[in-house]
Amino acid sequence: MRPLLLLATLALALAGCEKKSAPTEAPPTGQAADPSKAGTAAQAPAAPGGPAVAPDEKGAILIGEVGSLTGSEATFGVSARNGIELALNEANAAGGVRGRQLAVRVYDSQGRPEEGAQAATRLITQDRVVAILGEAASSVSMAMAEKAQVGKVPMITPTSTSAEVTKKGDYIFRVCFIDEFQGLVMAKFARENLKLSKVAVLTDNKSAFSMGLADVFTAKFQEFGGKIVGTESYSKGDTDFRAQLTALKQVKPEAVFVPGYYTDVGIIARQAREVGLKVPLLGGDGWDSDKLFELGGSALEGSYFSNHYSPGNPDPVLQSFLARYKEKYGSVPDSVAALSYDAARVLVEALKRAPDTSGPALRDAIAATKDFPGVAGRITLDANRDAVKEAVVLKVAGGKAEFVTTVKP
Repeated sequence: MRPLLLLATLALALAGCEKKSAPTEAPPTGQAADPSKAGTAAQAPAAPGGPAVAPDEKGAILIGEVGSLTGSEATFGVSARNGIELALNEANAAGGVRGRQLAVRVYDSQGRPEEGAQAATRLITQDRVVAILGEAASSVSMAMAEKAQVGKVPMITPTSTSAEVTKKGDYIFRVCFIDEFQGLVMAKFARENLKLSKVAVLTDNKSAFSMGLADVFTAKFQEFGGKIVGTESYSKGDTDFRAQLTALKQVKPEAVFVPGYYTDVGIIARQAREVGLKVPLLGGDGWDSDKLFELGGSALEGSYFSNHYSPGNPDPVLQSFLARYKEKYGSVPDSVAALSYDAARVLVEALKRAPDTSGPALRDAIAATKDFPGVAGRITLDANRDAVKEAVVLKVAGGKAEFVTTVKP
């Protein structure tokens, strides 16, 4: 690959190979620019409320991060970056790891698998990071995981729930629950708590997350005695869902399970009400964004979705994190921010325990994570490198998500 680089606050890397664009490089927090080194971003200012992640990469332990900082799921990437930045700032303020500071090189996946794969390749072969944090979306994480596994570089995804992600190999980890558990949670909640017997399903056929969650929900809901009365699909990027919603209205469901991302769900909710489909919508953690309520408005009232944590939880570890995050970023962290903070902290602790920073040594240290006190719940990694942890169910009421119940594994 012959890179042509434009240095700026957000550097866009263009690859000459097959004329494909390389992932956008976001400025690594606190990283100093080196004009003699191609691809190094300009220095970012120190974040308020804490020191920069690393004033100079020289001598620092370099970590890679990939997230959708632009594109339709940009709030995920921004939240992830905030959570990771906060965790690494705190680690550096406490002395770093073995006397070395931690630096992070960030690339924008734009929410696209091919961009995520290119970013992972660049982090491994050019930047030579010790580990990669990201991505939020399962489809992008799977593309990245293939590169990380071949390169023997540990990768921790904060929120990719598709079971297929960690099946890519023994260097791939996650700090969130998987779709099998999330699908079980919503199917059980629909049957036992909401007493529903007939549900329809609307999935994104271009999303591994959406299809995987729909499959599990469908199987479990029927296993619990419910009936799936209709199934429709759409493709990421669609803006008109009225035909599918009208078809689902004809089968008279008591609710519609929509395991998509907030960008689609908000519009789907509005159009569902427009065509006269008034039943509650059900979903998963892909709904979790303040933008959901901006897009969906009152059409989402009375709907439910599963998530990784609730800010209403009185746990002191969580409440302390919420206070620090709000002081620094001026907002309440969503689950992506919380889990990204946890992912970075799990990595930091593994770096402290590992005999060195080589891929195999760090992989083994991460795999040994047990009962880690995460802000989004205690984390124990199982034999499949998946986190064993609880889920919460939230209800949309008054334009916000309210805690309903907690479901343990």
